[in-house]
Amino acid sequence: MGSVPWAHSQLHHRRRDMDSSGKDMTAAVIAGNDAVTGHIISTTIGGKNGEPKQTVSYMAERVVGTGSFGIVFQAKCLETGETVAIKKVLQDRRYKNRELQLMRLMEHPNVVSLKHCFFSTTSNDELFLNLVMEFVPETLYRLLKHYSTVNQRMPLIYVKLYTYQIFRSLAYIHTVPRVCHRDVKPQNLLVDPLSHQVKLCDFGSAKVLVKGEANISYICSRYYRAPELIFGATEYSTSIDIWSAGCVLAELLLGQPLFPGENAVEQLVEIIKVLGTPTREEIRCMNPNYTDFRFPQIKAHPWHKVFQKWMPPEAIDLASRLLQYSPSLRCTALEACAHPFFDELREPNARLPNGKSMPHLFDFKEELAGASPELINRLIPEHLRRQGTRRQALACGTQS
Repeated sequence: MGSVPWAHSQLHHRRRDMDSSGKDMTAAVIAGNDAVTGHIISTTIGGKNGEPKQTVSYMAERVVGTGSFGIVFQAKCLETGETVAIKKVLQDRRYKNRELQLMRLMEHPNVVSLKHCFFSTTSNDELFLNLVMEFVPETLYRLLKHYSTVNQRMPLIYVKLYTYQIFRSLAYIHTVPRVCHRDVKPQNLLVDPLSHQVKLCDFGSAKVLVKGEANISYICSRYYRAPELIFGATEYSTSIDIWSAGCVLAELLLGQPLFPGENAVEQLVEIIKVLGTPTREEIRCMNPNYTDFRFPQIKAHPWHKVFQKWMPPEAIDLASRLLQYSPSLRCTALEACAHPFFDELREPNARLPNGKSMPHLFDFKEELAGASPELINRLIPEHLRRQGTRRQALACGTQS
């Protein structure tokens, strides 16, 4: 470890913090913690309800993302050899971290999981929160870039597989913890290149939306911003995520963003070029307080002309149901999962192109609460429903 800029000997003292759930979070106080790569961060986990305490040390290997929030780096746990992602954000001592609170609520195969967290401080006493998460090596953004570089379209089976899992993640976060992500985009969708499992990440902008409570409208990355946000709406719903997911679907089909505006006005122009000028009623649905109606009158561009001739009609139909001006007319995430575009994934012999099994796609749980029997029947493939009935019958047989 001689090449490490500093190691345990320079972790000169530690301070213990209790986080809001009472978990023991040991703050590693780190001298000169400005550069990340090559550093070792030690923290203590456990110690609650009689659990033994253990020290966990992470060697920071490389920065994988940066932003106004802080940085995300890939690290290796020295005790287990496991690779993790650590998101390190500056923590205001006066407030709880909303991202941490929300990540604690979530557990789903298509949502990146939080392993644990700890505080660290620098020599000039800045406090950082470190969120230790599972590491997934690829992003949808990089995959899109790869196909673009080699001048190819993403194979349709992957478009189906990835977008289906995006809607599965949204169906879960919108119904169980009732979280609106507010920044769905290819950069925030992780992909395991071996299993092709997709995980929604970065809950730094996420929020539990409360009816009647105002929210900021300047949210979500530009190409993926729902039109009601551009119209300055402060009372919006989780359907802003559905719009964003519709933009991601269109991008996977086209190989480039559908609405690539350089600013809010250009963004709206790009949307109008496809959807046509919104009617007064549609504007009222997006933001009842918006009164400036001066728009050029442009007819909607037919969806089949937006996409290429070879595009399956189911893909075009799904895009048209997601990318609607009126938020209430967009389909829900669960309805999107049940769309015929994804029927190929529900086939009994559905396999990845390399012949391997698909990731788990139909193990729905709490997100089906409140769904109609008809919708549930469309979501769970018949061959799995039959298997389930057979298992229940066998279980009843053994009990009797």
